[in-house]
Amino acid sequence: MNTTKRPRNGERHDDNKRMKTGKRHVAVLILARGGSKAIPLKNIKPLAGTPLIGWVLRAALDSKMFDSVWISTDHDDIEKVAKSCGAEVHRRSPEVSKDSSTSLETIQEFLRTHTEVDVVCNIQATSPCLHPFHVKEALKMITVQGFDSVFSVVRRHQFRWQEVKKDSHEVTEPLNLNPSKRPRRQDWAGELCENGSFYFTTRDLVLNEGLLQGGKVAYYEMEPEFSVDIDVDIDWPVAEQRVRRYGYFGPVRLMFCKVSGCLTNGRESGEEEDSISGRDTAGICMLLKENVEVVLLTSSTDPVAQSVAKKVSETTDCSVIQVGEDPLKDLEREVEKREFKWEEVAYMDNNKPDVNCLKKAGVSAVPGDALDVTLGAARYICSSVPGMGAVGEFAERILLQNRSAKPAAVEAGLQ
Repeated sequence: MNTTKRPRNGERHDDNKRMKTGKRHVAVLILARGGSKAIPLKNIKPLAGTPLIGWVLRAALDSKMFDSVWISTDHDDIEKVAKSCGAEVHRRSPEVSKDSSTSLETIQEFLRTHTEVDVVCNIQATSPCLHPFHVKEALKMITVQGFDSVFSVVRRHQFRWQEVKKDSHEVTEPLNLNPSKRPRRQDWAGELCENGSFYFTTRDLVLNEGLLQGGKVAYYEMEPEFSVDIDVDIDWPVAEQRVRRYGYFGPVRLMFCKVSGCLTNGRESGEEEDSISGRDTAGICMLLKENVEVVLLTSSTDPVAQSVAKKVSETTDCSVIQVGEDPLKDLEREVEKREFKWEEVAYMDNNKPDVNCLKKAGVSAVPGDALDVTLGAARYICSSVPGMGAVGEFAERILLQNRSAKPAAVEAGLQ
């Protein structure tokens, strides 16, 4: 992430330098007040193993599109989490930390303090299915296409009716349909509704016009599966399931995969006929081709898994290591040796001793017949079972995830 030195209080920004370079400072701002009433400290509550703000921070940082990424907060614990995720912190004043404070007021305070910022990208912390390509494409609408403000929408197919007061004699009326000609879903384009994921706008519009949406306005349409918002407790389990399937987990550089119970069906030792799916070996080869290191895991007590791992290693040129009763202890050394972060690690298994690894990895998966104890720890549940393409399915998901971030880095120069 590129960073620009901020002016000290009272110091004027060098507008001449900005005019010479022709480059505007683009900043992400995520509002994360500590006083959430519906869900206390909602913004740092773990969602699928990651603090809520961590999901949007990861997408923003990995897009490589921003000069700075900020959290605006009034709470010490949120500040700590934000910094650990790689964000800078703007400590908002008590005046914009009230229940009655608006997003516009908070963004205006930020811009008055950070005079270097020309374009502010307000991303909502409660939208955990945001991906780097979303912000990249939306930001280009301002920096390349010349719009003044861009906000996210989702297409809804819902018929709306006029509300009537309780105990009144009024009758309701349709608002967006003709009841005598009710359209089929496939015959109706639906309506565009704000999904609250982000609002990108210029400094001038916020400070001089008092608007987040104004000037030359455009919308950015997101698919329904990515349009997740969390306001109350009941939203949480729904969002958790959605983010496990559609969330952005970051690029993967290393994949650990247990042989027994993932590549094979985990039958008792001695049954050499354990099968290996062609989809699994193809998936491993694709990962290696895309520079994702693959390491197969076996144990000293499972000769069948060792034999299978040797065959797959000879076929695909992946690595094989043995782990003990506490796999995390062994694998922490492997990750450290490679100078990777656990956020860059994918992990797949289906046994109780591996739960800690499933939880710690940036993205993790279990086969379709997973044990209950591992289901709650994994980020992704494959539809395929061991020996029948589960590893290949997970490999395909990793590749899609890596490719969703790659275009943003390649085209970052467009800003």
